[in-house]
Amino acid sequence: MKIVIVGSGYVGLVTGACFSEVGIDVVCVDIDRKKIDNLNKGIIPIYEPGLEEMLTRNMKKGRLTFTTDISEAIKGSEVVFISVGTPPDEDGSADLKYVLAVARDCGRNMDDYLLVVTKSTVPVGTSKKVKAAIQDELNKRNSDIEFDVASNPEFLKEGAAIDDFLKPDRIVVGLDSEKAEDLMKSLYKPFILNGHPLIFMDIVSAEMTKYAANSMLAAKISFINDIANLCEIVGADINEVRKGIGSDSRIGNKFIYPGIGYGGSCFPKDVQALIKTGGEYNYDLRVLKAVEAVNQDQKLVIFNKIKNYFKGDLKGKTIALWGLSFKPQTDDMREAPSLLIVKKLLEAGAKVNAYDPVAMEEAKQHHFGDTISYFEDQHEALIDADCLAILTEWPEFKFPNFKIVSKLLNFPAVFDGRNIYDKDEMKKNGFDYFCIGINTTMNNETVAAKLNADIEKQLISTSI
Repeated sequence: MKIVIVGSGYVGLVTGACFSEVGIDVVCVDIDRKKIDNLNKGIIPIYEPGLEEMLTRNMKKGRLTFTTDISEAIKGSEVVFISVGTPPDEDGSADLKYVLAVARDCGRNMDDYLLVVTKSTVPVGTSKKVKAAIQDELNKRNSDIEFDVASNPEFLKEGAAIDDFLKPDRIVVGLDSEKAEDLMKSLYKPFILNGHPLIFMDIVSAEMTKYAANSMLAAKISFINDIANLCEIVGADINEVRKGIGSDSRIGNKFIYPGIGYGGSCFPKDVQALIKTGGEYNYDLRVLKAVEAVNQDQKLVIFNKIKNYFKGDLKGKTIALWGLSFKPQTDDMREAPSLLIVKKLLEAGAKVNAYDPVAMEEAKQHHFGDTISYFEDQHEALIDADCLAILTEWPEFKFPNFKIVSKLLNFPAVFDGRNIYDKDEMKKNGFDYFCIGINTTMNNETVAAKLNADIEKQLISTSI
């Protein structure tokens, strides 16, 4: 079987590599000539563990090729996957111009039956627009070639995308024809041999499934962050609370780790797009609006803690940052909390020393330029810095030499945005330690005194 993947970004490359890995002939198409030339040389535009090796292996075997010529790629292909970007417009809606451009290319160039599958995350109703665009181009040709449209949303986690594709929790496919279903069954057969479910449904439901899944996960993150902030106020420990609620099978322990908010290419965009979709149908998604608002506020929690520590004056202070990407095992900085935190630090007059294992080139080329300083070693970034902030939980940050950290910093202050350190250990090592969901400046006596004061105040108010 020969298939075409249009769009050689994160989703397209992972999809193409994994399909070629099981013996399918794959042609990846992209309009960016430089990107295609680099891919043909084995240079990939993203960082994803295991991807480079898989691409190289299947290119050598001739099962994976790259081109800018979609008309040539479509010849002899049975399935075309659309994996182009759907960036958000200013109003939060998904921009479908790239998706519909590919659909029109398919209509212009197909010479036999073709199954066109949207792999990109698209709003509900996109399949109808894709079908109309293809049909319009066929009408211009006076052609009656048959085709089908399907939705096959991806559920890949950056940093673990290869494993997610090869061993998926589930594969969701929305379609409306038996021929399309047979093709998708054949295509995904190698990935369901171990019992992974292949779930067929109508196209609209498949489109909604992707948005609903990401929005639910985003809601869990914002919920635990909201609770974490309350824990700090009342003197509770969010780590203990998390264990307590996570042991309930109805809740589970995934996506309930407190931090400085979610980022990346999916959660922010998909929450905004689903809110927009609700608005188009005159339905107000109040929960998701709150999810988005909480997340935006959460990105500033660490900045505010740093600012308060230095009594509101950050001018001339140097802040060391460990981690820039929105999560570990990726160089992706789209909607990363670091973007807003760095912006606020610079606006406050601070200097920024940054280290990230893989994202510094991305940061320099597309986000910060020379407005911050970059270091090739995590400890080097600490030299003459006034404090350290952890923004991404890379494994190499979890067990640093705290004696070295203490000697290099001007102030023994660590702001842990991912709760990777133990507060008692940090105190033992002489650090002023601040994290998420634990008030590390309040001892038990202080908590008790505050609670007693609140109770006394309530009693007086009641008696009056």
